[in-house]
Amino acid sequence: MTAARRLTRLDRLVLCLDRLHAERLDASAPERPNPAGEEAATDLPAAQRQRSARLMRVNHSGEICAQALYVGQAAFARNDRVAAALQQAADEESDHLHWCQQRLRELGTRASRLNLFWLAGSLAIGGLASLAGDRWSLGFLAETERQVVDHLEGHLRRLPSADGRSRAIIAAMREDEARHATNALAHGAAELPRWLRELMRLSARVMTSVAARI
Repeated sequence: MTAARRLTRLDRLVLCLDRLHAERLDASAPERPNPAGEEAATDLPAAQRQRSARLMRVNHSGEICAQALYVGQAAFARNDRVAAALQQAADEESDHLHWCQQRLRELGTRASRLNLFWLAGSLAIGGLASLAGDRWSLGFLAETERQVVDHLEGHLRRLPSADGRSRAIIAAMREDEARHATNALAHGAAELPRWLRELMRLSARVMTSVAARI
């Protein structure tokens, strides 16, 4: 019996791009149940609905970025174990993307018009991070997830208290992101220099501010 051929980086990239394309075409079937499933729908006042819509639009764009980022990193990872860890993170981010899309529909609002731009930029950043080496790629993942946890905690403080459905989704996402950071450290993530961490924070602030409005 012939042994299975080892996937090359090009193979991984093609497979990951195909999967990413499929995710963008269909955001209706998450693998895990939506954590908002048992939360009662609440008829929010217009101002609160608008606030929730903007925050969930940002989170949806963030999940587009996460999908592309981890796909780019997994495609160029040197070590199969690291590639598998990155792909697992991408799989769970896919659930987040579905949940956020569903909540946007419930709130009667749209996703960011710049999602294709966020996707392309994040895919490039993921590939570049991976080319720097697996330890640095994992370090980038760990730092990204730490910052995302901070970002989600801020959203939990800003969301209307009556919006239990959005809050349930964000709380579940926060747990996954924290675990992704822990897993990256366990796989040997390097600590990023301070200037790069601050640059990442600045880039995230720009993206969230623009995505909330456009």
